[in-house]
Amino acid sequence: MHQEPTQSSPGRRTRLRKSHAAGLVMLLCSAAAQAHTDVGVAGGLLTGFMHPLSGIDHLLAMVAVGIWGATLGRPLVWALPVAFPMLMVVGGVLGISGVPLPYVETGIAVSVVVLGLAIAAAWRAPIGVALAIIALFGVFHGFAHGQELPEAAAPAAYAAGFVISTGLLHLGGIAIGLLKGAPRGMQILRASGGLIAAAGVWILAGMPGVA
Repeated sequence: MHQEPTQSSPGRRTRLRKSHAAGLVMLLCSAAAQAHTDVGVAGGLLTGFMHPLSGIDHLLAMVAVGIWGATLGRPLVWALPVAFPMLMVVGGVLGISGVPLPYVETGIAVSVVVLGLAIAAAWRAPIGVALAIIALFGVFHGFAHGQELPEAAAPAAYAAGFVISTGLLHLGGIAIGLLKGAPRGMQILRASGGLIAAAGVWILAGMPGVA
């Protein structure tokens, strides 16, 4: 009796592997989504960690802090990335507490423009001025994070999450800023600062009420 030829074993195994891989990806995505919206410490930590990564304005500003600090050198290469998260916590507490702070989104967009211009101009700001700028913008960014606190999440874990994420973005910016020692490194960094500032202007232009 003639039988239909079966599929080749290698082809079948390949399809099975792809099917299993797709299922695993879907499972991991589902677990991540569940953790992102979960309650308590774990959910708050992950939600806080993801928040600075979810907006281009936050992400660019955090990286720019690290780049600017690296171009300024010691002590600001570390002082700026330390001061920014500290003031973010202050702003986060204000946001969680419901204390009103006007022009938060505008302040965040302006921070992208100012930090980008500081890099583009290779501005060697005095220590006090640089720290004051970072402190002001840190409060704005932290306030925005605080306002997004999920009701069921643990506030301390949420704050720890966005501080950790911010610190990692600062370190990434510092790593980029180390290009200043390479040939044409400062030109590259200044060009990147111009792009960051342009992105900030684009963000500002897209805000409601901005002509």
